[in-house]
Amino acid sequence: MKVVNIVGSGSLNTELDLETLSEEIGPPQARYDPDKYPGIYLRFEKETPLITIYRTGKYIITGPTSEEEVFDLRERFLNFLSDMDVIENAADEWFSVQNYVCTEDLNQTLNLNALAIGLGLEQTEYEPEQFPGLIYRPEKHNGVVLLFATGRVVITGCQSVDAAEEIFTDLKDDLAEFV
Repeated sequence: MKVVNIVGSGSLNTELDLETLSEEIGPPQARYDPDKYPGIYLRFEKETPLITIYRTGKYIITGPTSEEEVFDLRERFLNFLSDMDVIENAADEWFSVQNYVCTEDLNQTLNLNALAIGLGLEQTEYEPEQFPGLIYRPEKHNGVVLLFATGRVVITGCQSVDAAEEIFTDLKDDLAEFV
């Protein structure tokens, strides 16, 4: 199983003036256009994970592929705010990993029309004109599975890799009846 994205979020427990903050940070690190989105997009380097900062002091980190990277980026972000004197001794009130996005491969092609019926119309959504994958919400798990005809699988909505692996194991068992 490959982790392709981890989402973490936290709160600085203070309100921020985003206009001033974005000017102090400046491009290319910070992008802020309140007419398009109510948060600052912050990247330390091009092609690195994204930190989105909101007026309320809440922030979201997206893009890391390991927990270590999420927590390292969080630490770098807090130090960055402290070094800029935006927040003295910046610390977050809370921080947690919210979501793992993982991929896997079943190494076989799938008949998504048959699977939509076989897995249960209550747990599946399949509208190939809108999206090429079958969306499956397993009853026993908190997570969502995207199945593609190629056999590729995306699992999202899990708070750990173990949870994603458990969903994949159960999925393989469920699919054994139909393939």
